[in-house]
Amino acid sequence: MKDILMTAQTTLENLDLRAAELTGGTLKVTSPIDGSLLAEVHETPLTEMDAVFDRAQKAFKAWRVIPAPRRGELIRLLCEELRAAKDDLGALVSWEAGKITSEGLGEVQEMIDICDFAVGLSRQLYGLTIASERPGHRMMETWHPAGPVGVISAFNFPVAVWSWNAALALVCGDPVIWKPSEKTPLTAMACQKVFERALARFGDAPDGLLQTLIGGSDIGEALVASEAVPVISATGSTRMGRAVAPIVAQRFGKCILELGGNNAMIVGASADLEMAVRAIVFSAVGTAGQRCTTLRRLIVHTSIKDELVTRLKKAYAGLPIGNPLAEGTLVGPLVDEAAGAAMTTALQAAEAEGGVVFGGTRVTEGVPEGVYMQPAIVEMPGQTGTVKAETFAPILYVMGYDDFDQAIQIQNDVPQGLSSCVFTLNMREAEQFLAAAGSDCGIANVNIGPSGAEIGGAFGGEKETGGGRESGSDAWKSYMRRQTNTVNYSDALPLAQGVKFDI
Repeated sequence: MKDILMTAQTTLENLDLRAAELTGGTLKVTSPIDGSLLAEVHETPLTEMDAVFDRAQKAFKAWRVIPAPRRGELIRLLCEELRAAKDDLGALVSWEAGKITSEGLGEVQEMIDICDFAVGLSRQLYGLTIASERPGHRMMETWHPAGPVGVISAFNFPVAVWSWNAALALVCGDPVIWKPSEKTPLTAMACQKVFERALARFGDAPDGLLQTLIGGSDIGEALVASEAVPVISATGSTRMGRAVAPIVAQRFGKCILELGGNNAMIVGASADLEMAVRAIVFSAVGTAGQRCTTLRRLIVHTSIKDELVTRLKKAYAGLPIGNPLAEGTLVGPLVDEAAGAAMTTALQAAEAEGGVVFGGTRVTEGVPEGVYMQPAIVEMPGQTGTVKAETFAPILYVMGYDDFDQAIQIQNDVPQGLSSCVFTLNMREAEQFLAAAGSDCGIANVNIGPSGAEIGGAFGGEKETGGGRESGSDAWKSYMRRQTNTVNYSDALPLAQGVKFDI
């Protein structure tokens, strides 16, 4: 244990996090890996929130008039600093969130990728030229910075989701106020340090471009309620989204919500089962089932269901479970005891509804003192209430179908609408799945799992997932305000729609 803690301490020091910042505070930060105390950090006092908002507003007034390509230069420098800090920041993600090493590093790579995207975007914040019905007139659409953006992130992706928002918001001309999960504040503090190194190289940025707030729900509530923050991007549970959205709407702010996911894979009779098994196992057990895009429902054609379940059980039986920092580990710990209890409760409920459970027990031998659970496969008689509820743990519910329309109906018959996929070699099934009457999710894939999205596409979902979009495509528009402009370069003043109003 002592050697493990010394390694974590070295990582923190490499990221410029010093003893004064990590001791003497009221927020205890423990590692899911072994329950060890990583730090006691200082929380942001509520009494400082007005000053936070004032700094953000002042930064906005200065930053919004900086040319967008120049703003992109700051993100280019941030990208360089992230590349230099990748190993240490990835290790800290693993320490604080319990991810296996490759996933911790992968999350930092995702930050690097979105920065690359944002740098290019800084020269592509395009508007439109629109045909005017009036002679001698030109109509156009322009986009302007919206104002300070509040980012509330979750523990399971403690840095990547922030970067999706921050990289785009900053090139769009918006300062960022970040409230990370109280379970993972150290990675946020480290990112603040990395950002400050980029700022020092940039040279002429206003103070307050990025402010990181450490604390609990009271800090988040103050951020959500502030009229000084016109855009709130919140990632978390549907329950959290139900609380955030009305408050922001009441003050006519803009919400980008990334909430619950209950993602499904349909496996058709023609599917390549070897590929399907590999996709299922990663999607269902990666990050110990604690991704919003984790595969939770498997809808399999009855002709291949038994064979596929047999293959999956064999794969699950050999999964290396343990310390996520150890080479070869594929399944690390759940984030805390509450997550383990929720998994056990869900499995008990599924059994009561007729489910047959394989796995799902707690692992105690050969693992550190965290919450290590065997991923579970649950064969269900149908899509029960338990199946329709998202449990943030490695539980895979398996159901059969006979008709492809029935499979799509099962896929869509849940409150959430984030990610979905189909494995099939039947072109008609693939196209039907992607059509208007197919998957109702924000993400729909063919012959690839629901988890592991690239930054080039807009990320988000429908229904109780919240409807928000982050990352690629035109998600940048969420951080800007749209303006329609008409210029009259004639010597007349015709009115639209042929209206006459002569005086």
